[in-house]
Amino acid sequence: MAKVPAAYRATQGSILDVDRDFYRRLADPADRISVERLTVPIREGLAWEVPAGHVVRLSTLGGPQVGDFNLWHRHNPRERFWASRTRQLQRAHVSTFDRLWSTLPYLRPMATIIEDTLGEYGEDGDGGRVHDLLGTRCDPYVNKLLTGEDFDHHCHSNLVRAVAPFGLTEFDVHDVLNVFQCTGLNDDDQYFMKACPAREGDHIEFFAEIDLLCALSCCPGGDISVDLWGPDARDPLETCHPIGVEVFRPAPALLAGWESPEYAPYRGGHGMQAPSIDWTAEKQRRFES
Repeated sequence: MAKVPAAYRATQGSILDVDRDFYRRLADPADRISVERLTVPIREGLAWEVPAGHVVRLSTLGGPQVGDFNLWHRHNPRERFWASRTRQLQRAHVSTFDRLWSTLPYLRPMATIIEDTLGEYGEDGDGGRVHDLLGTRCDPYVNKLLTGEDFDHHCHSNLVRAVAPFGLTEFDVHDVLNVFQCTGLNDDDQYFMKACPAREGDHIEFFAEIDLLCALSCCPGGDISVDLWGPDARDPLETCHPIGVEVFRPAPALLAGWESPEYAPYRGGHGMQAPSIDWTAEKQRRFES
């Protein structure tokens, strides 16, 4: 079967045409220092800041574990990660040199993946791939519909609690990047999840293109090897492990010439034109009334 080309393709020199040598250098552990280490406990969430020009690593601690990842511009949370556009501009399962894009009207890279120890996983025999943008976070609303039960530690709830100290609310939590999660579409075009293939110490690293607020939930489904819903569902607590977070500051020389990306250059009015007002006549009218 002929391979159908992607709809969104990079042209030389476009913002999709990344400087791979630059990002490879940033992944060198010898040219950075660690500035923060955190741990996301099982079935909990955590939020933290990453300054532009820094690297954040997410790593599996103790065993395989899926995490649900959100990002915002630290100084303007209306600019946040846009999973569906990232899926179109990059791929449905991201890896090294893919970028995480922000929402309209900003539309710029928020972060670029610079290392992924699961990058060689590729596609398995069931069509599964890792670091998923096909699905989104588990949430208590769907769970209540499926099971009739309340559970307050779904990824959505974990993220809500994590960002509350930063002044954000449930309305700010958005579709996620499912790190370390293996997913695909079955023959009926339905979303499936498989057991996480990560092992202790596997990691994925992101270079912060702008000042970021990040939040991560340690999924209550653990490594997703146990059914969460349906006739065979049971509590997968024994499959849950924490996720490590580490922030690095690269050597300044590595960032020479780099700048945070600008907003998308479109400055049109969407075909609308503001009405023209004669302000002299308007002021006279108001004065006389």
